[in-house]
Amino acid sequence: PEAPGANVPMSERPMPPGLDAAVMDPSANPCDDFYAYACGGWLKATEIPAERARWSRGFETVAERNQTVLRDILTKAAEGQGQSTPEEKMLGDYYGACMDEAKLEQSLPTLRTYLAKLTGLKSPEAVAKAVAWLHARNINALFRVTSDQDQKDATQVIAVVDAGGLGLPDRDYYLKPDLKMREARAAYQAHVQKVFELLGDAPFVASRKATGIVAIETRLATARLPKDETREPEKVYHRLERQGLKQLAPAFQWDTYFAEVGLPAGEALNVTQPKFFSEVSALVRQQRPSDMGPYLSYHLVKNVQTALPKALRDEFFRFESTVLTGAKADLARWKKCVDATDDALPHALAKPFIARTFGADGKATTLDMVQQIEQSFERNLDTLAWMDAQTKAQALVKVKKITNKIGYPDQWRAYDGLTVKRDSYLDNRLAADAFEQARQLRKVGQPVDRQEWFMSPPTVNAYYNAATNEIVFPAGILQPPFFGRDASAAVNFGAMGMVVGHEITHGFDDEGRQFDADGNLRTWWTPASDKAFRERVACVKNQYDQYTAVDDVKVNGKLTLGENVADLGGLKLAYAAMESYLARHPDQAAKANSYRFTPGQQFFLAHAQSWCSKIRNEAARQRALTDSHSPAFLRVNGPDVNLPQFQQAFSCPAGAKMVAPAANRCEVW
Repeated sequence: PEAPGANVPMSERPMPPGLDAAVMDPSANPCDDFYAYACGGWLKATEIPAERARWSRGFETVAERNQTVLRDILTKAAEGQGQSTPEEKMLGDYYGACMDEAKLEQSLPTLRTYLAKLTGLKSPEAVAKAVAWLHARNINALFRVTSDQDQKDATQVIAVVDAGGLGLPDRDYYLKPDLKMREARAAYQAHVQKVFELLGDAPFVASRKATGIVAIETRLATARLPKDETREPEKVYHRLERQGLKQLAPAFQWDTYFAEVGLPAGEALNVTQPKFFSEVSALVRQQRPSDMGPYLSYHLVKNVQTALPKALRDEFFRFESTVLTGAKADLARWKKCVDATDDALPHALAKPFIARTFGADGKATTLDMVQQIEQSFERNLDTLAWMDAQTKAQALVKVKKITNKIGYPDQWRAYDGLTVKRDSYLDNRLAADAFEQARQLRKVGQPVDRQEWFMSPPTVNAYYNAATNEIVFPAGILQPPFFGRDASAAVNFGAMGMVVGHEITHGFDDEGRQFDADGNLRTWWTPASDKAFRERVACVKNQYDQYTAVDDVKVNGKLTLGENVADLGGLKLAYAAMESYLARHPDQAAKANSYRFTPGQQFFLAHAQSWCSKIRNEAARQRALTDSHSPAFLRVNGPDVNLPQFQQAFSCPAGAKMVAPAANRCEVW
């Protein structure tokens, strides 16, 4: 059927629902810089809020909207309204204690009782006990302990010890010789000194402690794997078992530690970075036990900073904002308390959030889209000339076996045994962290729970988990600009469909592809297909290595490879799914064709407009060193330059900046 308004000139047609003309900059050429064209109006009109390091039209805006809903739920619970269940009372007490600034000012005596457990250490056993006390509250001084699926036996959960113990975001902050990093180290040492002065130490004592802490952390940083290497599963899988760890790192008192931290008995243990743990052993052997006290104390204080008096909170904000984030004002207290409550009691808070925001129709519509894009992947497999039939058959098994989790879990977690009081946020914070860490460690030796969610339902994000071969879409992200019930089909496919395609592609990126359909780390590729895949992802790595993230800092093509491959595959899959959907639904196609942009243009504009973002330089620098995602503008322009579908949608001539020459075009999936 002819579309309504098909005879109306394109420029006079209405905007497709879900796109915003004011966000665009029509003076920019989409074939030169598509991000500027799609987002330029928003970029000119938008200031980053003072309390934020980054602001986007997508993630941060939606998260703030969700926070407002959560604030209303929590304020009512704290005031005693609707406290019909123990969980609602717990939510009200946790949030209420967090918001009670007068009580926070009186928290130092409580903090000192906890610090007393970490100071005056006289023996290696005492050090092991103090570290275990912190780890039982998920404070990762020296290293971290957790439970995880055994990478080579996807049915079992084993214990894992992993590198930890740094106060700065990454090893590069300690080791890079450039001016910015030297300044960051000096500022960090001055900050650590100031924290101890605020806790009551004389300046010369605080200064000595700060020097010792930075020295310890620099040793730990030196022994760690670079961040991009930790993305290689075989490099972080070493089943040494408890016995092997004791031989590798004999100076640390492991038997004392394991008994105190609460790990179930058993040998099974993955030591992610053996070299790091030999350094932990050397460090413990060479330091006097009493010298470990300040280091452990600082990590406790840093971890619970939101529960402390204003002078300490302000010092942490001052350091983080000047060196790491660039934020101009501290986050509003209510926002910190909403986040903290969601972190401590995610399932208790999710129930009222889901009741308010996410209906059964949202779940059904999303599931339908996910299934369409999985089918798009299956159809696309047939077209891949570089992959042989044997590997294709295994890839098909894997995509058909993906579990889709949408909105919220089928089974809610219980909080029996957790005590939350209205009079001490510091006690609550440590109790909630201990409760959750005990839950994690109890899993060791148990079968994998495939029902579990690793994100809370209000979270604005999604994830693919290679170990369980599943994709998870929390309710938090299933709203505009990612997904609108009234948005045109092409807009929803471009924004949310791309996210879905992105997560599916993670199962087949440079890391995810190493796991089979059941989540086991094993080779299921033929050597020929493996070689062809490596050549294709090398193209993507080289493409992103050329880009600048901020100032003089380049994008790390190896660190961001998985996300960049997923962006490229996700867009291609979602576009094919949209075409297939519109071919099967002529009424929707007619509707999509009645708007100002063609369906193809709507698709790419919707994708870009969900990524419009601004970021402060300090935060951009930190992300370039630590984040596996490329900067937002490259998550738009980076994949688009490789897609003939984009070139066609905007009639870009060969040689345009947004069109990679055929010889340089990257295509993986």
